[in-house]
Amino acid sequence: MDGFASLGIMFVLAFAFPVFPLIVAPILQPRQPTAEKRIPYECGVDTIGKTKVRFHIGYFMYALVFLLFDVETIFLYPWAVKYGQLGLFALCEMLVFVGILAIGLWYAWKKGALSWK
Repeated sequence: MDGFASLGIMFVLAFAFPVFPLIVAPILQPRQPTAEKRIPYECGVDTIGKTKVRFHIGYFMYALVFLLFDVETIFLYPWAVKYGQLGLFALCEMLVFVGILAIGLWYAWKKGALSWK
């Protein structure tokens, strides 16, 4: 039971650590809105024209594909460091993992997420 209690405490702290500032910040923040504070600016200069600009969906798709391969690299690094100790089973598991990511790359390529239009 001792192991489960420490695990429960860890889960409570892991949940409370990001949630507590989100709840407390709006309560403690100073509220003195003025017209000057509400205007949008960029680099300290007032904007000219529309302040809301729509970005091309290609930027978001490119970012998602980047995250896919960034996560792949994060998972491959520890495996590569301990490759000698892991054996053949770990090699097969990593090939399955890389295969799933290759299918994701193929799907993104097929849907045109990697091409700029």
